[in-house]
Amino acid sequence: MQIAIVLYPGFTALDFIGPYEVLRWLPKAEVRFVWHEPGPITADSGVLVVGATHSFAETPSPDVVLVPGAMTSVEHARDETLLAWLRTAHETTTWTTSVCSGSIILAAAGLLTGQRATSHWMALSALRAFGVTPVDDERIVPVGKVVTCAGVSAGIDLALWLAGQLGGEGRAKAIQLSMEYDPQPPFDSGHMSKASASTKAAATALMAAELAKPAQLKAATLLMWDRALNTARAARKRRLVPSMR
Repeated sequence: MQIAIVLYPGFTALDFIGPYEVLRWLPKAEVRFVWHEPGPITADSGVLVVGATHSFAETPSPDVVLVPGAMTSVEHARDETLLAWLRTAHETTTWTTSVCSGSIILAAAGLLTGQRATSHWMALSALRAFGVTPVDDERIVPVGKVVTCAGVSAGIDLALWLAGQLGGEGRAKAIQLSMEYDPQPPFDSGHMSKASASTKAAATALMAAELAKPAQLKAATLLMWDRALNTARAARKRRLVPSMR
């Protein structure tokens, strides 16, 4: 069973490391970190470096695809090579999945159109531009063979859910115990519905500082511009077709 985890520049480490630690324990699992070409990829921290093990071309038909999120998701949501690979791989996957804002990339590839999906709370509104119904009160949202999950740490939950589907509930529970995954956080502010107003403001400011960087602002603007143009062109085409009959 081949599991392809997309590893792109600026990745958020826990988005893929958490799922990796779960999925690698599945029977006969072959986990690949895929990108345009094998080689070192730097995380959003600028400090952690992880190697992509395989290229897209070397991994045409994985059984499972997992797209993590990051502050740079909107930038990579315009990567036509990545989007084309996702569309092709999705044709034969057993599961196509995302963690956090990785769902924006799946949406940009056209894999979430007309569906329900979730993401990090700061990315939910962006899904609407792609014809997706954002879900803010479910940690894991399966629709057919496409599964999205909420932000960052939710990737572990998603991976355990997948482990149950792929290896059976018993195997998934054994993996959970081996990791001693028994969340008991010291604070109960892990969801927008639980956090105080001051915590929400602080978290928003913390993340906005990264999103307000020129490169990310430009990427977000271009992504929304592309989407608006495509929508306008599609609408114009629909108007013209009847008149040509």
